[in-house]
Amino acid sequence: MNEKYNVYLVSDSTGETLDRIFLSLKSQFANFEYEKKEFAFVRTTQQIDKILKECSKLENAIILYTIVEIKLAKYISECGEKNKVPCFGILGNLILSFSKLLNQKAIHKPSAQHVLDEEYYKRIEAIQFTMSHDDGKKINDVTQADIVLLGVSRTSKTPTSMYLANRGFKTANIPLVMDQKIPEELKSKDNKTCVVGLVTDPERLADVRRNRVTMMKENNIKEYTDLNFIKEEINKSKELFKKHNWPVIDVTRKSVEESAASILKIYEIQKNK
Repeated sequence: MNEKYNVYLVSDSTGETLDRIFLSLKSQFANFEYEKKEFAFVRTTQQIDKILKECSKLENAIILYTIVEIKLAKYISECGEKNKVPCFGILGNLILSFSKLLNQKAIHKPSAQHVLDEEYYKRIEAIQFTMSHDDGKKINDVTQADIVLLGVSRTSKTPTSMYLANRGFKTANIPLVMDQKIPEELKSKDNKTCVVGLVTDPERLADVRRNRVTMMKENNIKEYTDLNFIKEEINKSKELFKKHNWPVIDVTRKSVEESAASILKIYEIQKNK
Protein backbone atom coordinates (compact mmCIF):
# COMPACT_ATOMS: atom_id res chain seq x y z
CA MET A 1 0.00 0.00 0.00
CA ASN A 2 1.37 3.42 -0.93
CA GLU A 3 2.13 6.02 1.70
CA LYS A 4 -0.16 9.01 1.89
CA TYR A 5 1.39 12.48 1.79
CA ASN A 6 0.18 15.73 3.29
CA VAL A 7 0.85 18.38 0.67
CA TYR A 8 0.79 22.02 1.71
CA LEU A 9 0.59 24.63 -1.04
CA VAL A 10 1.78 27.98 0.29
CA SER A 11 1.50 31.12 -1.83
CA ASP A 12 2.00 34.84 -1.24
CA SER A 13 -0.72 35.51 -3.83
CA THR A 14 -3.95 33.78 -4.89
CA GLY A 15 -2.31 30.35 -5.18
CA GLU A 16 -3.57 29.84 -8.72
CA THR A 17 -0.09 29.43 -10.24
CA LEU A 18 1.00 26.97 -7.57
CA ASP A 19 -2.17 24.92 -7.87
CA ARG A 20 -1.66 24.55 -11.63
CA ILE A 21 1.97 23.55 -11.17
CA PHE A 22 1.00 20.94 -8.58
CA LEU A 23 -1.68 19.63 -10.94
CA SER A 24 0.99 19.08 -13.62
CA LEU A 25 3.39 17.58 -11.09
CA LYS A 26 1.01 15.03 -9.60
CA SER A 27 -0.15 13.90 -13.04
CA GLN A 28 3.33 12.44 -13.60
CA PHE A 29 2.96 9.93 -10.75
CA ALA A 30 0.44 7.12 -11.11
CA ASN A 31 0.44 6.08 -7.45
CA PHE A 32 0.61 9.34 -5.54
CA GLU A 33 -1.86 9.44 -2.65
CA TYR A 34 -2.16 12.77 -0.90
CA GLU A 35 -4.27 15.22 1.00
CA LYS A 36 -3.89 18.83 -0.10
CA LYS A 37 -4.19 21.99 1.94
CA GLU A 38 -3.84 25.44 0.40
CA PHE A 39 -2.72 28.71 1.97
CA ALA A 40 -3.06 31.94 -0.01
CA PHE A 41 -1.70 35.44 0.70
CA VAL A 42 1.00 34.18 3.08
CA ARG A 43 3.19 37.26 3.65
CA THR A 44 4.39 37.12 7.25
CA THR A 45 6.74 34.92 9.27
CA GLN A 46 3.92 34.36 11.78
CA GLN A 47 1.79 32.74 9.07
CA ILE A 48 4.68 30.52 8.06
CA ASP A 49 5.37 29.52 11.69
CA LYS A 50 1.74 28.44 12.09
CA ILE A 51 1.86 26.33 8.90
CA LEU A 52 5.16 24.68 9.85
CA LYS A 53 3.90 23.94 13.36
CA GLU A 54 0.98 22.08 11.81
CA CYS A 55 3.22 20.26 9.31
CA SER A 56 5.71 19.12 11.96
CA LYS A 57 2.95 17.16 13.69
CA LEU A 58 2.18 15.18 10.55
CA GLU A 59 3.90 12.30 8.81
CA ASN A 60 4.97 12.72 5.19
CA ALA A 61 4.32 16.45 5.10
CA ILE A 62 5.57 18.37 2.04
CA ILE A 63 5.48 22.11 1.41
CA LEU A 64 5.45 23.59 -2.08
CA TYR A 65 5.60 27.35 -2.14
CA THR A 66 5.55 30.33 -4.45
CA ILE A 67 6.93 33.20 -2.38
CA VAL A 68 8.78 35.90 -4.30
CA GLU A 69 9.90 38.11 -1.39
CA ILE A 70 13.49 37.00 -0.80
CA LYS A 71 13.63 37.17 3.02
CA LEU A 72 10.35 35.34 3.43
CA ALA A 73 11.31 32.66 0.90
CA LYS A 74 14.59 32.14 2.76
CA TYR A 75 12.72 31.98 6.06
CA ILE A 76 10.32 29.21 4.98
CA SER A 77 13.23 27.23 3.49
CA GLU A 78 15.36 27.47 6.65
CA CYS A 79 12.45 26.76 9.00
CA GLY A 80 11.42 23.79 6.92
CA GLU A 81 14.93 22.39 7.20
CA LYS A 82 14.94 22.88 11.00
CA ASN A 83 11.59 21.15 11.34
CA LYS A 84 12.60 18.41 8.91
CA VAL A 85 9.75 19.27 6.54
CA PRO A 86 10.72 19.17 2.84
CA CYS A 87 10.10 22.60 1.28
CA PHE A 88 10.26 23.23 -2.44
CA GLY A 89 10.31 26.76 -3.83
CA ILE A 90 8.70 26.74 -7.27
CA LEU A 91 9.68 30.16 -8.62
CA GLY A 92 12.92 31.03 -6.81
CA ASN A 93 15.51 29.48 -9.12
CA LEU A 94 13.54 30.42 -12.22
CA ILE A 95 13.36 34.09 -11.20
CA LEU A 96 17.09 34.07 -10.40
CA SER A 97 17.94 32.51 -13.77
CA PHE A 98 15.79 35.05 -15.62
CA SER A 99 17.36 37.86 -13.63
CA LYS A 100 20.81 36.78 -14.80
CA LEU A 101 19.66 36.26 -18.39
CA LEU A 102 17.92 39.64 -18.61
CA ASN A 103 20.67 41.35 -16.63
CA GLN A 104 18.18 43.11 -14.38
CA LYS A 105 16.87 42.70 -10.84
CA ALA A 106 13.46 41.13 -10.26
CA ILE A 107 10.99 43.29 -8.32
CA HIS A 108 10.03 40.38 -6.00
CA LYS A 109 6.52 41.78 -5.59
CA PRO A 110 3.69 39.41 -4.58
CA SER A 111 0.67 39.32 -6.95
CA ALA A 112 2.64 41.22 -9.59
CA GLN A 113 0.85 39.17 -12.26
CA HIS A 114 -2.54 40.44 -11.09
CA VAL A 115 -2.37 43.90 -12.60
CA LEU A 116 -5.38 45.91 -13.78
CA ASP A 117 -3.80 46.56 -17.14
CA GLU A 118 -5.08 46.46 -20.71
CA GLU A 119 -4.69 42.70 -20.91
CA TYR A 120 -6.76 42.25 -17.74
CA TYR A 121 -9.64 44.34 -19.05
CA LYS A 122 -9.45 42.55 -22.38
CA ARG A 123 -9.94 39.27 -20.52
CA ILE A 124 -12.93 40.61 -18.58
CA GLU A 125 -14.48 41.87 -21.83
CA ALA A 126 -13.94 38.44 -23.41
CA ILE A 127 -15.65 36.72 -20.46
CA GLN A 128 -18.66 39.06 -20.65
CA PHE A 129 -18.95 38.54 -24.42
CA THR A 130 -18.68 34.77 -24.08
CA MET A 131 -21.33 34.55 -21.37
CA SER A 132 -23.81 36.56 -23.43
CA HIS A 133 -23.09 34.42 -26.52
CA ASP A 134 -23.35 31.03 -24.83
CA ASP A 135 -25.45 28.25 -26.37
CA GLY A 136 -26.58 30.34 -29.35
CA LYS A 137 -28.33 32.92 -27.16
CA LYS A 138 -27.07 35.81 -29.25
CA ILE A 139 -25.94 35.45 -32.86
CA ASN A 140 -26.69 38.81 -34.52
CA ASP A 141 -23.15 40.07 -33.82
CA VAL A 142 -21.39 36.69 -33.85
CA THR A 143 -18.73 37.88 -36.31
CA GLN A 144 -17.34 40.07 -33.52
CA ALA A 145 -16.16 36.87 -31.83
CA ASP A 146 -12.56 35.74 -32.12
CA ILE A 147 -13.70 32.12 -32.14
CA VAL A 148 -17.03 30.40 -32.78
CA LEU A 149 -17.55 26.80 -31.64
CA LEU A 150 -20.19 24.58 -33.28
CA GLY A 151 -21.31 21.15 -32.15
CA VAL A 152 -24.22 18.96 -31.13
CA SER A 153 -25.40 18.96 -27.52
CA ARG A 154 -22.88 17.92 -24.83
CA THR A 155 -19.68 18.34 -26.85
CA SER A 156 -18.10 20.61 -24.19
CA LYS A 157 -18.86 23.84 -26.05
CA THR A 158 -19.66 25.94 -22.98
CA PRO A 159 -16.73 24.95 -20.72
CA THR A 160 -14.30 25.24 -23.64
CA SER A 161 -15.71 28.66 -24.50
CA MET A 162 -15.32 29.87 -20.91
CA TYR A 163 -11.76 28.57 -20.75
CA LEU A 164 -10.90 30.45 -23.96
CA ALA A 165 -12.58 33.57 -22.57
CA ASN A 166 -10.37 33.39 -19.51
CA ARG A 167 -7.44 33.40 -21.91
CA GLY A 168 -8.80 36.64 -23.41
CA PHE A 169 -10.59 35.30 -26.52
CA LYS A 170 -14.17 36.36 -27.27
CA THR A 171 -15.86 33.03 -27.91
CA ALA A 172 -19.38 32.26 -29.07
CA ASN A 173 -20.82 28.76 -29.19
CA ILE A 174 -23.81 27.58 -31.19
CA PRO A 175 -25.53 24.21 -30.71
CA LEU A 176 -26.41 22.22 -33.80
CA VAL A 177 -30.10 21.59 -33.12
CA MET A 178 -33.13 21.65 -35.37
CA ASP A 179 -34.38 25.16 -34.54
CA GLN A 180 -30.98 26.82 -34.32
CA LYS A 181 -29.76 28.56 -37.47
CA ILE A 182 -26.11 29.11 -38.31
CA PRO A 183 -25.59 32.80 -39.21
CA GLU A 184 -25.04 33.25 -42.94
CA GLU A 185 -22.05 35.52 -42.23
CA LEU A 186 -20.13 32.52 -40.87
CA LYS A 187 -20.81 30.56 -44.07
CA SER A 188 -19.51 33.36 -46.28
CA LYS A 189 -16.13 32.91 -47.98
CA ASP A 190 -15.26 36.38 -46.73
CA ASN A 191 -15.77 35.37 -43.11
CA LYS A 192 -12.68 36.16 -40.98
CA THR A 193 -14.01 34.68 -37.73
CA CYS A 194 -12.37 31.40 -36.69
CA VAL A 195 -15.09 28.72 -36.76
CA VAL A 196 -14.29 25.32 -35.25
CA GLY A 197 -16.50 22.23 -35.20
CA LEU A 198 -16.52 19.91 -32.20
CA VAL A 199 -17.35 16.21 -32.55
CA THR A 200 -17.18 13.23 -30.24
CA ASP A 201 -17.66 9.47 -30.21
CA PRO A 202 -21.41 8.66 -30.45
CA GLU A 203 -21.34 5.90 -27.82
CA ARG A 204 -19.50 8.06 -25.35
CA LEU A 205 -21.89 10.93 -26.07
CA ALA A 206 -24.86 8.63 -25.45
CA ASP A 207 -23.44 7.81 -21.99
CA VAL A 208 -22.92 11.49 -21.23
CA ARG A 209 -26.45 12.33 -22.29
CA ARG A 210 -27.97 9.47 -20.29
CA ASN A 211 -26.22 10.81 -17.19
CA ARG A 212 -27.52 14.26 -18.05
CA VAL A 213 -31.08 12.97 -18.43
CA THR A 214 -31.10 11.67 -14.85
CA MET A 215 -30.88 15.31 -13.74
CA MET A 216 -33.50 16.58 -16.19
CA LYS A 217 -37.27 16.60 -15.71
CA GLU A 218 -38.27 16.93 -19.35
CA ASN A 219 -40.37 14.58 -21.42
CA ASN A 220 -39.89 13.51 -25.04
CA ILE A 221 -36.14 13.10 -24.75
CA LYS A 222 -35.88 9.51 -26.03
CA GLU A 223 -34.16 10.66 -29.24
CA TYR A 224 -31.68 12.67 -27.17
CA THR A 225 -30.10 9.48 -25.81
CA ASP A 226 -30.80 7.13 -28.73
CA LEU A 227 -27.50 5.89 -30.17
CA ASN A 228 -28.70 5.76 -33.80
CA PHE A 229 -30.09 9.28 -33.56
CA ILE A 230 -26.81 10.49 -32.04
CA LYS A 231 -24.80 8.84 -34.83
CA GLU A 232 -26.95 10.65 -37.38
CA GLU A 233 -26.46 13.95 -35.50
CA ILE A 234 -22.69 13.55 -35.47
CA ASN A 235 -22.56 12.57 -39.15
CA LYS A 236 -24.67 15.59 -40.14
CA SER A 237 -22.43 17.91 -38.14
CA LYS A 238 -19.36 16.47 -39.87
CA GLU A 239 -21.02 17.02 -43.26
CA LEU A 240 -21.77 20.63 -42.31
CA PHE A 241 -18.18 21.26 -41.22
CA LYS A 242 -16.83 19.67 -44.40
CA LYS A 243 -19.20 21.66 -46.60
CA HIS A 244 -17.94 24.98 -45.22
CA ASN A 245 -14.36 23.85 -44.79
CA TRP A 246 -14.43 24.42 -41.03
CA PRO A 247 -11.69 22.65 -39.04
CA VAL A 248 -12.87 19.88 -36.71
CA ILE A 249 -11.67 18.73 -33.30
CA ASP A 250 -12.63 15.39 -31.78
CA VAL A 251 -13.13 16.07 -28.07
CA THR A 252 -13.85 12.44 -27.09
CA ARG A 253 -10.84 11.93 -24.87
CA LYS A 254 -9.64 15.50 -24.59
CA SER A 255 -9.77 17.69 -21.53
CA VAL A 256 -11.14 21.21 -21.94
CA GLU A 257 -7.57 22.52 -21.74
CA GLU A 258 -6.39 20.18 -24.50
CA SER A 259 -9.32 21.09 -26.75
CA ALA A 260 -8.68 24.79 -26.15
CA ALA A 261 -4.99 24.39 -27.02
CA SER A 262 -5.92 22.74 -30.33
CA ILE A 263 -8.46 25.49 -31.05
CA LEU A 264 -5.91 28.23 -30.35
CA LYS A 265 -3.47 26.55 -32.70
CA ILE A 266 -6.11 26.67 -35.46
CA TYR A 267 -6.89 30.30 -34.56
CA GLU A 268 -3.23 31.32 -34.84
CA ILE A 269 -2.81 29.57 -38.19
CA GLN A 270 -5.91 31.28 -39.64
CA LYS A 271 -4.91 34.64 -38.18
CA ASN A 272 -1.50 34.48 -39.83
CA LYS A 273 -2.77 33.48 -43.28
